[in-house]
Parts: sequence; C-alpha cells; structure tokens
Amino acid sequence: MNDISYIHSNSDIAILKQIGQFIKEKRIEKNINQNSLADNAAISRSTLSLIERGDSISLVNLIKILRILDTLYVLERFRTEPQISPMLLAKEEQKKRKRVLRAKNNPKNEDLGW
Repeated sequence: MNDISYIHSNSDIAILKQIGQFIKEKRIEKNINQNSLADNAAISRSTLSLIERGDSISLVNLIKILRILDTLYVLERFRTEPQISPMLLAKEEQKKRKRVLRAKNNPKNEDLGW
C-alpha cells in the first residue's frame, strides 16, 4: 500500500514503530547484535533499543543505522528527478544544430582528393 491514504491511516507513532521493527528485523537478519550496531552507528545501545521499540529517531541516526545495515535503498523513494519545463525543452531543441553548412573555402565542385 504505497498511496497517500497509507500515510494518513497511520499515526506518527505507528510509523515510528514500523521503522523500529524494520531496523530490528534487518539487524537480526544480518546477525548483528544491538551493541555492535550501536557502536558502528556511533549511538548508544539504549538509543538503538528505544528506536527499535518505536521511539522517535533523528534523521542522522536513521541514516547511520540504515548505512550499517546496508539498507539505504529504502530512501530511494525520496529521490526526485529534475523536471524540465516544456518551454525550456523547446528552447534547448531550437539550440541544437539542424544541419552542416558548407565551408566558404570549399566550393561545391572542388575535388577533395578522395
């Protein structure tokens, strides 16, 4: 369920719990204990424990944890592609060369030696 209704149907607390559960599951899947993950992410074990239980998390800590768990891919949904306006696109298209002009010092009938 990836639409906007999903976001509105879950409270902030429920989303934090989902994030914590995701972190915990990935940590266990990768066979990493809390102490090791906390040390590698430069946070305390108690902070990690709170995060896994659904406590609030700073964005910096989330990024550090996801990096250690090799799960930064979850942030791909935040990537945006630059949008080019139709007017700008048309202007850029007009700038492109459409043809090659004949050189003035190379008359049409001159033998090029080929």
